[in-house]
Amino acid sequence: MKIYWHKQLGLSLWKVACDLLRRIIRILHLSKRLQGQLQGGSREITKAAQSLNELDYLSQGVDLSGIEVIENDLLFIARAHLEVENQAKRLLEQGVETQNPTQVGTALQVFHNLGTLKNTITSVVEGYCATLEESISSALDVKVLTQPSQSAARGGPGRSTLPAPGNTAAFRASLWTNMEKLMDHICTVCGQVQHLQKILAKKRDPVSHICFIEEIVKDGQSEILYTFWNSVTQALHSQFQMATNSSMFLKQAFEGEYPKLLRLFNDLWKRLQQYSQNIQGKFNATGATDLYVDLQHMEDDAQDIFIPKKPDYDPEKALKDSLQPYEAAYLSKSLSRLFDPINLVFPPGGRNPPSSDELDGIIKTIASELNVAAVDGDLTLAISKNVAKTIQLYGVKSEQLLSTQGDASQVIGPLTEGQRRNVAVVNSLFRLHQSVTKVVSTQSSFPAAAEQTIISALKTIHVLMGNAVQPLLTSVADAIEAIIITMHQEDFSGSLPSSGKPDVPCSLYMKELQGFIARVMSDYFKHFECSDFVFDNTEAIAQRAIELFIRNASLIRPLGEGGKMRLAADFAQMELAVGPFCRRVSDLGKSYRMLRSFRPLLFQTSEHVASSPALGDLIPFSIIIQFLFTRAPAELKSPFQRAEWSHARFSQWLDDHPSEKDRLLLIRGALEAYVQSVRSREGKEFAPVYPIMVQLLQKAMSTLQ
Repeated sequence: MKIYWHKQLGLSLWKVACDLLRRIIRILHLSKRLQGQLQGGSREITKAAQSLNELDYLSQGVDLSGIEVIENDLLFIARAHLEVENQAKRLLEQGVETQNPTQVGTALQVFHNLGTLKNTITSVVEGYCATLEESISSALDVKVLTQPSQSAARGGPGRSTLPAPGNTAAFRASLWTNMEKLMDHICTVCGQVQHLQKILAKKRDPVSHICFIEEIVKDGQSEILYTFWNSVTQALHSQFQMATNSSMFLKQAFEGEYPKLLRLFNDLWKRLQQYSQNIQGKFNATGATDLYVDLQHMEDDAQDIFIPKKPDYDPEKALKDSLQPYEAAYLSKSLSRLFDPINLVFPPGGRNPPSSDELDGIIKTIASELNVAAVDGDLTLAISKNVAKTIQLYGVKSEQLLSTQGDASQVIGPLTEGQRRNVAVVNSLFRLHQSVTKVVSTQSSFPAAAEQTIISALKTIHVLMGNAVQPLLTSVADAIEAIIITMHQEDFSGSLPSSGKPDVPCSLYMKELQGFIARVMSDYFKHFECSDFVFDNTEAIAQRAIELFIRNASLIRPLGEGGKMRLAADFAQMELAVGPFCRRVSDLGKSYRMLRSFRPLLFQTSEHVASSPALGDLIPFSIIIQFLFTRAPAELKSPFQRAEWSHARFSQWLDDHPSEKDRLLLIRGALEAYVQSVRSREGKEFAPVYPIMVQLLQKAMSTLQ
């Protein structure tokens, strides 16, 4: 048993000795090969790294100390390892700085062969992050920024570092210069990291064919670009917050000139995007095809932008998040700048709207705020919301000036003080509307949402203008209706004079109407600067006046031949009467065409009237049938006569019942009452016009089915 144990021990020692001998022989061989590879310089550096990797493997788990035959080789190998590693680091640094994919790829292959790729990349990225954080801190260092102003008089112990009086401009100039340099530095480093990631994503080990990026992101780690960018944005946020918390001057600079700060950040992001679009060309131009294999098209596309968005991460938003406190402060101050001039020109107890110069000042402030905000679409939208609030405030202040007393709507005498003030308020609102619209139209690349925000606010101004003039418009419309109703006080029953022409060119009520409308335009509406706005409202009054004129003309009973001639003259004069209310009378549309179409019917037979092409489409059936009552005997009473209503009350009923069906039913009741009347007196026949009226009524009712 003892002999067997000794044999086993001897066999084991023999195996160890053989393994050790093989390792020593291999180490000697590799050491010699390594010497030759090192002499080859950077061309053989990847092979040297491969040899070192194998030498590291041979040294694992074995104590090689004290073996004289390889003692010098081990020292050489240690020095070679350090030399190759340092050379690869220099190659990587130089390649990244010069955007040379060949050098970067070679260095990465060395680290891969050495088995230190992941740790090296992590260390490099952390170094970039530390460098940028130091740059951010330095750019915001108030002591450095105020150094020129401190040279004249050094602050005592405990004295805070502040810009010397009068040197605030120099302080801010230095600050913005530093910020521009910082953005340049961030852009440069971002480009280097992106270049590094691009090569990691393309480079594969020629032996294992493993893509280098897979080694970096395994174990659930993020890609280096996301890791780096997250670190940079967090550094920006923390350093900015720390610096502005400790320096009121920095805080005021960033809040007061926030658009300039935002523009720097936007420019940085655009430069990063532009760099990303150009980077592929640099790869293709190197000709280093032996280092790369083509990736799938989709993988290339994913790298065409700086950092693609993820569902839970927006890299651009991450960059701008550090600016949120300054944006909020800037928007608050912007709103104050917009509100202040309005509050100034609308003092408590004031009775007059702002002057033209004061309004110009408000408009200049609005234009200035929008122009400064033009550096960014989101900022423009935010400022546009402030402008909308400003417009609404102007409207509220103006509305408080409006006179709502009874004299504001009188149309009997000249303008009252209240009416003059209302005119001034409407003109002021109109100038604001026009000026803001012009400012918006001159903005280049104005976001649609921002434009819509301001337009919506301007609509409230337009509505307020309408509300301000509505009492006056209502009074004018009521007065016109009252004048037209007086046509029934005139006699239209006369026969045609022997001369064949009417005694007067038009009726008295028409002369009064023409005089009233001319006076209203001259005394009231001509003072409004907003002519289009006035016409938009007065044209509606003109349309209503024509409708009332035709309605009442159709009710005239009795109507003699002389009366027809005078009424026809009134129709012609009606066009002239409403002329001042319109740009062109033809702009009144259907009302104007109905006025023109009705006039010839005065002289046509009832049969021709019933077959008129204007009937139904242009002139309502109810109006025509109503007109035919004038040609019937007194026994066939008009609907308003049967109801014992005045002309004014009947006109009001028609306004309250715009439905053609309701009006036709009222007419049918009058015709049925006539039939009962004839039958009750045992009449033998109906009036000649009656069957025509019944036929028209049936036709009208059938069109409503």
